[in-house]
Amino acid sequence: MQSFRTELENPVVARDIIELERKIKEFRDGKLDEEKFRSLRLARGVYGQRQEGVQMVRIKLPYGKVSARQLRRISEVADTYSTGRLHITTRQDIQIHYVDLARTPELWAELEKDEVTIREACGNTVRNVTASETAGIDVAEPFDVSPYAHAIFQYFLRNPIGQEMGRKFKVSFSASDADTGLSYMHDLGFIARTREGVRGFKVMVGGGLGSQPRHADELYEFLPAEGIIPLMDAVIRVFDRYGERKSRAKARMKFLLKDIGLEGFRKLLEEEQLAVPHKTYPIDAGGYPGAVVSEKQPPAVEVADEAAYQQWKSTNLVPQKQEGYVAIGIKVLLGDFYTDKARQLADLVEQYAAGEVRLSLRQNILIPYVKESHLPYFYKVLKELGMAEAGYNKALDITACPGTDTCNLGIASSTGIAVELERVLKTEYPHYVNNADVVIKISGCMNACGQHNMAHIGFQGMSVRTRDKRVAPALQVLLGGGNKGNGNGLFADKVVKIPSKRGPEALRLILDDYQAHGKGVSYEDYYAEKGQLYFYEFLKPLTDTDNLTAADFIDWGNSERYEKAIGIGECAGVVIDLVATLLFESEEKIQNAQTTLEEGKWAASIYHSYASMVNSAKALLTSEDVKTNTHAGIIRDFQEHFVASGKLELGTSFESLVLQLKQNAPTGAFATAYLNDARNFLEIAETYRKRELVEA
Repeated sequence: MQSFRTELENPVVARDIIELERKIKEFRDGKLDEEKFRSLRLARGVYGQRQEGVQMVRIKLPYGKVSARQLRRISEVADTYSTGRLHITTRQDIQIHYVDLARTPELWAELEKDEVTIREACGNTVRNVTASETAGIDVAEPFDVSPYAHAIFQYFLRNPIGQEMGRKFKVSFSASDADTGLSYMHDLGFIARTREGVRGFKVMVGGGLGSQPRHADELYEFLPAEGIIPLMDAVIRVFDRYGERKSRAKARMKFLLKDIGLEGFRKLLEEEQLAVPHKTYPIDAGGYPGAVVSEKQPPAVEVADEAAYQQWKSTNLVPQKQEGYVAIGIKVLLGDFYTDKARQLADLVEQYAAGEVRLSLRQNILIPYVKESHLPYFYKVLKELGMAEAGYNKALDITACPGTDTCNLGIASSTGIAVELERVLKTEYPHYVNNADVVIKISGCMNACGQHNMAHIGFQGMSVRTRDKRVAPALQVLLGGGNKGNGNGLFADKVVKIPSKRGPEALRLILDDYQAHGKGVSYEDYYAEKGQLYFYEFLKPLTDTDNLTAADFIDWGNSERYEKAIGIGECAGVVIDLVATLLFESEEKIQNAQTTLEEGKWAASIYHSYASMVNSAKALLTSEDVKTNTHAGIIRDFQEHFVASGKLELGTSFESLVLQLKQNAPTGAFATAYLNDARNFLEIAETYRKRELVEA
C-alpha cells in the first residue's frame, strides 16, 4: 500500500488511502470501535450491504459529469473489484456492489489515477453536489452552473467543517427556473439567474425527503455568485454545531429549520460571519474547461427501421443552445448498465462527441454535443448496445432505488415492482412512451432514495400484517407530488397501503381513471382537482388482506416467501473503551490542526481545534453517562457538569473557551493561540480521566 505515495500525484489522496487501510486493520484487530469505524468508512464511500461480508462502494461524480477516460477507469475498477455492474443513483453517483472491504483502499487508489474519488460519497458529510444534467447546454439557462457546482465540490472536499456532522448534507444546482436540480428538496439548493448582468442564484434552504418531507425555505431571492461558498461555509458551521446528533431520524437540516425557524437560522448564520474565512469567494467560470467536440466523421449508415428511429428521436433528443448540436438521452432501466457497454459508450462519445456523458437525477445518461448529422450513426451504435429504447424522461422511465436487492434498509423490493410496472406500461399503455407528464418513482423504504414522495405516482416499500399474523410485502401508494419550478414543489400524499402484488392493478386503476376523466389537464392538476379522498375510495378495495393468496407472500423478483428483515449487519466490533477512543480522536484532531496550521490553512486549523475540544468534552460527559446530542448541547452540558460544578478548573467558562472561533477572524495568530487552548484542554481532560480511572 505504500506504493500509493509514488503512484498517486496527490500526496493528500495517498495519505487518505493509507489511513483507510490502517483503520481497516485496526477494526479487524479489534482495536477500533465498530461505530467509529463505520463513520470513517462511510465518509470514504464504503457502505455496508445487505449481504454479509461485502460492501457497496459509491463513486462521487460531481454534477454527474464523467469523461470517457473516467468511465473507462470506473469500468476497469468494477471488473477488477466487483461484478462489472454499474448502478447510477438519483444523486448522479455510480455505485458498485459486492466489494471486499480489504480491497477498498486499492480500489480507491485505482480510481484516483483518473481523478475519480469516493471521498465523502456517503456518511455525515457534504454528499455529491448534483445539478441539472443539461447544465451548459440548456436552452433556458442564463449561464452554465457547472463551474459553480465544481467549485463547491472542491471547496468542501476534505474541509474539516463538514466531516462529522450529525447527518448528511445535500446540495443541488438548477440550470434555470425549471428547477430540474430540485432545489426545494435539498439542504441547500441554488437556482441560476442574473440581475443587471450579475450572475447569481436564488437560494433555497432546509428541504428534504424521507419519512417527513419538508419544502425548503427561500433564503435569498438573489445572491451574487461570489457569495455562495461563504454562505454554504456558514450554513454548515451552524448545522454542525446546532444540528441533532442523538436521534438520526431528526438529524437533518430540515428539522433544525423546523425547530428554530428561518429567522432564527438567519441569526445563527450572522453569528458565524467572523469565523467564515472568505467574505466573498469569486469563482473563475471563464477558466472552466469548455467542451471540445471531435471533428471525426462517423461512417455513413442507413436506418433499417425508420418508424422506430423517428419514435426514438421524438422522445430521446434534448435540444441544445449550441447551434447544430443536440443531446441524446439514454433510458437506463433501474440505472443499471454493464462495463462492456460503458467502454463502448466511452469510445463513442470520445470519437464523435465531446468525450463526456452526464448522469441524470432520474438514473439515466445524457450525451451532449452530438452533431445532428451524426444522429443515424449514434442511433445504430446505441441500438446495438441495447441503449436506444424510446421514452427518455417519460412515463415509462421509472426511477427506483436498489431496495432489498442490496440495501440494508430495504423493506420490500423496489426493482422487482419497477420492472413489472414498466412491463404493464409498455404492453397496456404504449402511448405513455411519449408522456412526460406522469413521473413514477419507487423506494424500498421510507428513506426515499428513489424519491417516491416527490413523484406524480410514487410507491414505497413496506410490509402488511394479516389478521392471522402473517406478513406480506406491501406498497404505500403516494399521489400528487411534482416539481412546479422556481424552487416550488409538491410532496405526494399517502393514499393507501396495499400488498405489493397489487401494485400493477393500482397503477391500472389510476391511469384508467385519469384517461377517462382527465380531460386533457396535467396529471398534477387532475390530482389537485380530485383530492386524496377521491383516489382513496377507488383504491381502497386493494387494501383488503383477507383474501391473499400464496403468491402475495412472495415479493416481486423473488421466489421465496417474504420475510420482513433488515439486512444482515456488518462485521461485529469488539467492545472497547469508548472514552479512550474519543480522547485518542481528539489527539488526532490536534495533529490535523497542527498540520493545517503549518500549511497556512488557518480556518481549517481552527476548526480541527474546535472539533478536538468538543470531542474531548464529549468523552468526559460519556464517562459520567451524560447523554450527548448537539455540539451546542455538549458545550452547555460540559460547562454545567464539569466547570460550574468545580470538577475542572479552566480559568474561564467552557463556552467562552470553545466559541472563541465565533469571536475571532481566522488569522494565523488566532489559529496558533486556539490550537494551544485545544492542546491544554485535551491535557486537562486526559489528566481528569486518568485520575477517575485510578479512583474507580
